[in-house]
Amino acid sequence: MRENGRVTSATRRPETPASTVPTRLIATDLDGTLLRDDKTVSDRTIAALAAAEQAGIEVFFVTGRPARWMDVVSDHVHGHGLAICGNGAAVVDLHGGPGAHRFVKVRELEPDTALDVVQLLRAAAPGTVCAVERTFGLHLEPGYPLMHMEPPEIVLPAEKLLAKDALDADQPVLKVLAFHPDMDPDDFLSVARTAIGNRANVTRSSPSALLEISGPGVSKASTLELCCAERGIAPEEVAAFGDMPNDVEMLTWAGRSYAMGNAHPAAIAAASGRTAPNNEDGVAIVIERILAERL
Repeated sequence: MRENGRVTSATRRPETPASTVPTRLIATDLDGTLLRDDKTVSDRTIAALAAAEQAGIEVFFVTGRPARWMDVVSDHVHGHGLAICGNGAAVVDLHGGPGAHRFVKVRELEPDTALDVVQLLRAAAPGTVCAVERTFGLHLEPGYPLMHMEPPEIVLPAEKLLAKDALDADQPVLKVLAFHPDMDPDDFLSVARTAIGNRANVTRSSPSALLEISGPGVSKASTLELCCAERGIAPEEVAAFGDMPNDVEMLTWAGRSYAMGNAHPAAIAAASGRTAPNNEDGVAIVIERILAERL
């Protein structure tokens, strides 16, 4: 189940003009992208996703969420039923429904590396507190804010959460979350990337100063690239949607990519196109256009 191999950069723009190549796979972020702000999927978007699958276009949900939080789209899983979760740290089969998902691929963050990252962040940005996301639970350091969708199972210093004899040490670490109570979110991201270097992949998707840290080379793009390669799908045959820095690599890699009308400037700069905001069905608008091109 675990997989740690490196893949190619997944940060290039294909040379072939995407508009001349039929789309075979749609990769969409969830929060701020496919989902409306109230975390629902609109009727128009539901219809567009179903129409894409009926037309033979695969749809991958590609999200920073853990598999446990995929109930928002579990009713809209078609075909293969796979989702990329944890910013690329896991590929999950959602066919079993909430609580019954199966991990198909895990690209873990080694615990020793995770602890190094925590210590580097503490030194570079004093006041940082962290949480550890494993395959089946989120565990917090004391002082980490209760901002997530579930109560913590364990509250201990990171050194104990990541110890070899930790209670759930048999579960791979998918990512470390790092929160700073005072820093600007983009400043915190910049400081963290400088401090951590290539030891791990650092990104963010929250409006607060909350970072998401995965294994080196692990991103939405690199895991999507692996999934596409298994299906014989080229980058120029992929249409991707996103709104935040954790979508940048994916938006850059895909042949057709769309930043939402509500997107962060980094996502806008990375994408080849724009669409309407998430609350105005921006993903559905483009899917309908893609389907019309096939007629």
